[in-house]
Amino acid sequence: MKTVILCGGYGTRLSQETRIKPKPMVKIGNIPILQHIMNIYSKHGFDNFILALGYKGHFIKKYFKNKKKNNLKLVDTGTNTLTGGRLLRLKKFFREGENFMLTYGDGLSNQNLKKLLKFHLKHKKIATMTVVRPPVRFGEVKLKGNLVSSFKEKPQSSTAWINGGFFVFNYKIFDFIKNDKTMLEREPMEKLQKIKKLYGYKHTGFWQCMDTLRDKNYLNKLYKNNKLVWLKKK
Repeated sequence: MKTVILCGGYGTRLSQETRIKPKPMVKIGNIPILQHIMNIYSKHGFDNFILALGYKGHFIKKYFKNKKKNNLKLVDTGTNTLTGGRLLRLKKFFREGENFMLTYGDGLSNQNLKKLLKFHLKHKKIATMTVVRPPVRFGEVKLKGNLVSSFKEKPQSSTAWINGGFFVFNYKIFDFIKNDKTMLEREPMEKLQKIKKLYGYKHTGFWQCMDTLRDKNYLNKLYKNNKLVWLKKK
C-alpha cells in the first residue's frame, strides 16, 4: 500500500530551522524527522512512499540522492500549493478504488497503522482520520472556592479530540479536491463529514507534532534519552 507524506509547507512556526531547510528535514537526533516518519510506516510493513515536495524540496532530493530508491517517488507539487492541491497532483499514481495512507512530514506517533487500515477497510468510508487528545502545556487545577480540589501536571486533554495527522483515504477523495488552492482539512473534510463518509480512529498512545522549537526540543530530549516511543507499537 502506498503512503503519501506531505513535505511542502513553509513551517513558519519553526522559522528558526525552516529559514534554511524544509521542516521534514529538521533533525530529531541525527536524522530528519521525515526519516523517523518513514521508519514508523516501514515498521508496520508500509514502505512504498510518495513524497509531495514543495518549499526547499531540493534538500529532500539531496538527502535521498544516494539512498535506496525502490518504492520511493519524489514529486514536486509546487511551492505555494495547499495540502489538498498537493494530494490532487499525485492522483496519477493511484488507480480507481485504491486505498492509501497519508500523513504530514512533521508528526510522530506509536499508533498501530495496521489496525488503522483494518478499521478503515471495515467501515468502508472515503476517509479515516486518526484523532488524538494531546497533552496540555500547563498543569490543570480545579478549585472549590479557594481550595485546590484537584491538580494534574500537564494532563492529557480530557475533552477535545483533534486531527492527529495519520489518514487512510480511498481514491474517491480526489472527487472532493478542486485545485491547488484546496486545503485538505477544510472543504474536502467538511463535505465528507456532512455526508457521513469521514470516520475518526481514536489513538490514546504517544503522539507529538513538531510545530515549534519547543516541540523539536522535546522530541530531541526523548531521542537523547533513548526513548524512541514512536517506534514502539501501541
